[in-house]
Amino acid sequence: MKAFKAKNRHDASYYIDGILNQDRVKLSQAITITESHLESDKQLASQILQHVLPHTGNSLRIGITGVPGVGKSTFIEAFGMHLISLGFKVAILSIDPSSQRSKGSILGDKTRMEELSHSNHAYIRPSASGDTLGGVANTTAESMLLCEAAGYTIILIETVGVGQSETAVHSMTDFFLLLMLAGAGDELQGIKKGIMEMADLIVIHKADGDNINHSKAAKSKYENALHLFASNESGWSPKVTTASSTQNTGIDTIWEIIQNYQTLTVANGYFQKHRNHQKIDWMYRTIENELKRLFYNNSAIKARLPLLEEQIIASELSPVKAALNIIGEYNKTKKNV
Repeated sequence: MKAFKAKNRHDASYYIDGILNQDRVKLSQAITITESHLESDKQLASQILQHVLPHTGNSLRIGITGVPGVGKSTFIEAFGMHLISLGFKVAILSIDPSSQRSKGSILGDKTRMEELSHSNHAYIRPSASGDTLGGVANTTAESMLLCEAAGYTIILIETVGVGQSETAVHSMTDFFLLLMLAGAGDELQGIKKGIMEMADLIVIHKADGDNINHSKAAKSKYENALHLFASNESGWSPKVTTASSTQNTGIDTIWEIIQNYQTLTVANGYFQKHRNHQKIDWMYRTIENELKRLFYNNSAIKARLPLLEEQIIASELSPVKAALNIIGEYNKTKKNV
């Protein structure tokens, strides 16, 4: 049976040349190809990524997360425009694990980034929904490389909400920024310790009007909390600051802190060491995702799984024994190929 091939595809050089010439339309088309599950698109995406690889790695990758209602879109708008005013080209990529249920887009709140979305120096793109969070993370990482090859010097990777996706964002960024709110009860509630430990900077957002004093108090609480964590391998001591995107206050301080982090970690060697580790991690994550895809797409496995489920429910077979049996059957199908 002939494998299905997407229509209106060009050869790899069409997209490669477009990306290197900073053509936003061809960049978007290439990202769409990397997000595709078609085998022909996977091969095409691999060719594109391999050829643009020498033109990647020259950006600063910043992960941004925060509790619901913290104002991530407003912050990204203000921060992105500040970076553009300094001469940077900014790409905003997003990971939305919740879209795996709805298969929807996260672009709803991107309409709030009006100024940024109309700038020729900014590019906003959501990640595709995937079967696994690792799959979403991989497509976002590929999009990041394509954006770097297209000349974007700052990559902002946003995650929706606070949860498992933070680990995925941390696995592909140089700097991790956590947005928090003050004046909403105990500021340390509702935030996992693991996410706090990943943060290089905590920003108490919406620090304006009647909330300024609350924000200062929250800043002190977080600074005290950070002292309880183990020292960071990077040699960097996580910072806490306040900001208001609507009043455009504290945005320049945030960028100064990020620059200080980059200067320190480049000098002590951690910056490149961290990136090298991320590359290796990406390889193993891709291997795991691809093995899972091959296994569940195998016709013999698809036919066998429902029967095993029935045997497990009937207590005729233990889950472990069932798993070992079907893996053994998969190995046999591969030997017969």
